Amino acid sequence: MGVILQIKNITKRFGGLTAVNDVSFDIERGSLVGLIGPNGAGKTTLFNLISGFEKLNRGSIWFDGVNITRFSPYRRVKYGITRTFQVVRPLKLLTCLDNVIVGCMSPRGKAISEDLGVNQLASTILSSVGLIDKARIPPIILPFGDLKKLEIARAIASNPELVLLDEPFSGLSYEEQMVIVDLIKKIHNEGYTIMIAGHVLRELMALVPRVLVMHQGKLIADGAPQEVVEEKVVYEAYLGRGKEL
Repeated sequence: MGVILQIKNITKRFGGLTAVNDVSFDIERGSLVGLIGPNGAGKTTLFNLISGFEKLNRGSIWFDGVNITRFSPYRRVKYGITRTFQVVRPLKLLTCLDNVIVGCMSPRGKAISEDLGVNQLASTILSSVGLIDKARIPPIILPFGDLKKLEIARAIASNPELVLLDEPFSGLSYEEQMVIVDLIKKIHNEGYTIMIAGHVLRELMALVPRVLVMHQGKLIADGAPQEVVEEKVVYEAYLGRGKEL
C-alpha cells in the first residue's frame, strides 16, 4: 500500500516545555494505528502538529510524498487530512445535516458530491454513522454518544485519506464505546487510514494492530499491542510495574 504519512524528527516546544521531542514514525496507507500515553505525554500536541493547528520547532511532516510542514490546516484538509477533537466541536446552531454539509463543501468533499449532490452525500454519511433520524435537529440537544458519532461524520465528510480521532471513547459508557468501535471498524473497511489517540485502553488495544506509545513527549514504543505492553519502559512510564491491560 505504501507510506502515506511520514513524521521526521519533529519537536514542539512551549516556552521551556518540550511537548513533542524528536519524534519519528511512518504510517502505512490503509492502516489502523493507536496512540497511547499518560496525560501530558504529547498525544494531542502531536495531532495538532499533523493537522496544522500547531507549528513545529524542528523536523518535517510529509503526506503522500508532499512536504506539508508549513501548510495551514485548510491546505492539509485539501490534501486529505482530517481530525476530530477530544472536546467535541459541532456547529451548535446548525442542524446535524448542515454540520455534515459544511464538511462536504470542502474541495475534496465537493469532488465526490457532484453526482449525488451535497445534501444527498451528507445524508448518506449521517446514515452511515446512525444519525439519519436526527438530521434535522441541532447537535446541542444530542446525547454525548451521538455527538461523538457526529464528530466522525463531520470528519469523513471532507473525503479524507487520513482520519485522526482524538479520544473517541472518552466520556462514553461501555455500550457507547462499543458503538464507536464498530463505527471505526466500518469506516476503516471503507478504505480510510485511521490514527486513534486514546486512554480507554481495553477497547483501543483490541481494535488496532499497531500502537505507538508516547511519554514526556518522546515515542518510547511502537509495535503490536501485546508486544508493546510487555516492554518494561511502557510498564514504568504508563501502566505501572506488574500491571496488565
